[in-house]
Amino acid sequence: MRSIHSFPFLAVTLGLLASQSPCMRASGADIYAVETFAQNPLAGTSGWQVFGENSLFSWDDANQNLKVTWDSSFPNSYFHRAIGATLSCSNDFLLGFDLRLASVQIGTHTGMPFTFQFTIGLLNLTNSTDPGFLRGTGFTAPNLVEFSYFPDSGYGATVAPTIISQNNDYNSGGFTYPLALSTGTTYHVEMRFIATEQRMVTRVLANGVPFGPINDARLEASFGDFFVDHLAIMSFSDAGQDPMYAGSVHAEGTVDNLFLMTPPPIATHQGAYAQQQWSTTFSSHLNWTYQLERSSDLTNWDSAGSVLTGTGDQMTLTDPAPPAGHAFYRVLAKRN
Repeated sequence: MRSIHSFPFLAVTLGLLASQSPCMRASGADIYAVETFAQNPLAGTSGWQVFGENSLFSWDDANQNLKVTWDSSFPNSYFHRAIGATLSCSNDFLLGFDLRLASVQIGTHTGMPFTFQFTIGLLNLTNSTDPGFLRGTGFTAPNLVEFSYFPDSGYGATVAPTIISQNNDYNSGGFTYPLALSTGTTYHVEMRFIATEQRMVTRVLANGVPFGPINDARLEASFGDFFVDHLAIMSFSDAGQDPMYAGSVHAEGTVDNLFLMTPPPIATHQGAYAQQQWSTTFSSHLNWTYQLERSSDLTNWDSAGSVLTGTGDQMTLTDPAPPAGHAFYRVLAKRN
C-alpha cells in the first residue's frame, strides 16, 4: 500500500537569508530575519543587545552558536533585537530556532522547589523591561509570544506555546504534557501564527525526527490583542510567585539558526494524493522560489519536480514520479 505524508515543516535556505544585511530585512510589515551566529552577534552593527545579566549569554566562536544560561535567580534578562515592526494578532508569522540543552535543574533558588519556565520568542521591549514585569505572577507580563518549557516537578514536563495579550489574557490550549526535552538532543522548533484562525501551530523535530505532537495555542474571542516588537531569548526572574507553588530553574544550552518571517513564504498549505501523484497547493509570495522535495526517511531529501517562482497567488507543486512505497514531502523555499 502506498503511504504518502505531507511533512509539516518548511525548508528555508538560511545561508541565503543570512546574506541580507546585516541579518534582517524589514519593509513595512514584511520581515525576513535570520541569525546563524556565524559571527559574534554582539559585535559590529548586528543589532543584538543584552538586557539584564550579561553573563547569561555568550557567543561560541568554535561552534558558531549562542551559549545560553536560563537562571531564574537573576532579574529578567534578555538577548534581544528589534524586528523593525510590531506584530499583532492580525499578522501571519513564522518563528523558528534550534535548541540543544546541556543541563536542566529545578528548585535551584532557595524556597522555590518547583518548576519554572525558560523561554524563546517575541516580546514587547517597553513592557518587558518595566520593573513591574514579572512572569511568575501570571498577570503582570503582557505582550509575549513564547515557546516555553517547564521541566518536570511531579506533574510532567510541559512544552507550552504561549501568547499573552496586552491585558494579560492567555491563549487556550498549547500546554502539552508529559513531554520532556532531553539533554544532548537538537530540537528544531517552528511556531506559525495563522491570523485568520487566531491559532499558533508548533512543530518540533528532535534530531531530525518529528517530536510531540504539540497542542495548538488558540486565541478566544475575548483575548484582545498582543503587540510584540523584539525577537528574544528570555531568562525570566522567578520573583512574584505564590510562595506555596514557587519554582525556579537553572538550564544551560545553545540556540542556533534563529529566524522570523512575516508573512511566511508559504500560506494556506494543502496536500492531496490523486491519480497516482502527490501535490501540494499553497499561497506563494513574490521574490521567492519553491521546489517540492521528497524523502523516504526524513533525513535524506531529493528534489521532486522543477523550481518555480512565486506569483503572489495560489501555486501547486506535483511529484511527477512518486515512489511505489511510502514518502514524505516538504517544500523548499528560497528568498531571491
